[in-house]
Amino acid sequence: MNTLHVAGRKSLMLFSGRAYPELAAEIASEIGVEITPTTAREFANGETFIKPDESVRGSDSFVIQSFTSPINHWVMETLILVDALKRASAKRITVVAPFYPYARQDKKHRGREPISARLIADLFKTAGADRLMAIDLHTAQIQGFFDGPVDHLFALPVLSEHIERTYGGVDFTVVSPDTGRVRMAEQWADELGGRPIAFVHKSRDPLVPNQVTANRVVGDVEGRVCLLIDDMIATGGTIVKAADVLFDAGATDVVVAATHGELTPPATDNLKNSRISEVIVTNTLPVTDDKRFDKLTVLSIAPLLARAIREVFEDGSVTSLFDGRS
Repeated sequence: MNTLHVAGRKSLMLFSGRAYPELAAEIASEIGVEITPTTAREFANGETFIKPDESVRGSDSFVIQSFTSPINHWVMETLILVDALKRASAKRITVVAPFYPYARQDKKHRGREPISARLIADLFKTAGADRLMAIDLHTAQIQGFFDGPVDHLFALPVLSEHIERTYGGVDFTVVSPDTGRVRMAEQWADELGGRPIAFVHKSRDPLVPNQVTANRVVGDVEGRVCLLIDDMIATGGTIVKAADVLFDAGATDVVVAATHGELTPPATDNLKNSRISEVIVTNTLPVTDDKRFDKLTVLSIAPLLARAIREVFEDGSVTSLFDGRS
């Protein structure tokens, strides 16, 4: 079946963009519905066409799109699909973006720079989205960019469950790769039963922009296994440098956990040739065969997204999924 009905008055319909249909199919299977079919194609000049193949009138529509490369193409496809659903009289439209696009451009660092994360939120709203759902936004302030409800989900329970199951009684020190992620490290430490935390402090030469010239660890990691956490891994350069600093400070092992595995080149080479023993990510973004390596573990985020979609559809509490964490 393509819809799920509640009390004869509501219908849930799932739609998948073409960036990562496998994740959408997994979410649909968890919920117990099918993805509503769409017709999608590109015109000769590169313009995108996409429309639902079934009536969506009065439905609670969820558009699932993972914003992987080429991001701009998938952003445009999502906007067009949302517009089509709005014009077809869907009652409510939720954009489910496991990885929120342009999230790193969330403020002006220097004059004349754009705030692209805000622009993306405005585009979704203008297209007709009533609600957004995302996992581990790069910064929490992005929630305020969208004029409507934003369900900010956390992958921490999924990742920490794997850590506890795999490493059992290992006494980790939770490490943030920079000062900006210390709050995240504190949440990890609490989740794992009150572990100590540390962070890598980066010193920069003011005459050499955007280049780290020295690093040191703030916190005691000597003789300990370090769990190095972050929200995303792009090229892996920052994580590998941080791991090297931890080993130099006396760490016996380093395990890395991150929500979003962008793994853009040369991430695979950087990580597999490092001293890191395991890299754990979720499948918010597709991890293709060419990005995989022996040390990499990919966990499914589909059950979490499926539960959140059900809570939204049934007017339940998404916050309850995280024990009030915000």
